[in-house]
Amino acid sequence: MSATPIHRAPDTPAARQALALAGVFQAASLVDELARTGQVDARAWETLINATVDTNPESFEAIYGGHPNNLRRGLDTLEALVGRKQANPVVLRYGFSLLLLMNKLRTDRQMMDVLGQKLTHVQGQAEHFGTTHENVIASLGETYQETISTFKTRIVVQGDPSLLQTRMMPERVRACLMAGIRFALLWHQQGGRRWKLVFQRKALRRALDNFS
Repeated sequence: MSATPIHRAPDTPAARQALALAGVFQAASLVDELARTGQVDARAWETLINATVDTNPESFEAIYGGHPNNLRRGLDTLEALVGRKQANPVVLRYGFSLLLLMNKLRTDRQMMDVLGQKLTHVQGQAEHFGTTHENVIASLGETYQETISTFKTRIVVQGDPSLLQTRMMPERVRACLMAGIRFALLWHQQGGRRWKLVFQRKALRRALDNFS
């Protein structure tokens, strides 16, 4: 089976910020879907987990698998955010909470170092078991719980209580949240800022047109 061709991301800050932000909201969307139904879209899920495990991607495009449609769930959520479609308020709340937590994380150098060490360990597991193996997902969930979850600000996930208590569900939800943090950091690295979501919506809309 041949590899999926790499589609080069537009070399503009707004387009790259849009793709990174799509990763954040894709994670938020999958958290909501897991909590309500216990199921997720396989392509969207694998894109998030692969991006989180690969701590040293060869290119920007490699982070999300080389094709913007791998982030389609997140791109659709961004379309709603800029006013073109109806937005899911729960998904938006999760997404903006992830951005807030990312800002807390990036100013905590000690936690950033710990997070890096833990993700290196997870990467070793992924090389042995495969990226989406439950041992890897469990480790990603544990990494989130031992780092991001220790902040006073936390994401309270709403959903079906019986589903949220099933085997591996807490780990899967936390793995998604960890992926959201990974893309939130990428968004910040590409120049993304909260104020731009308010004052530069037209630029974001134009960027999204590249991926429609």
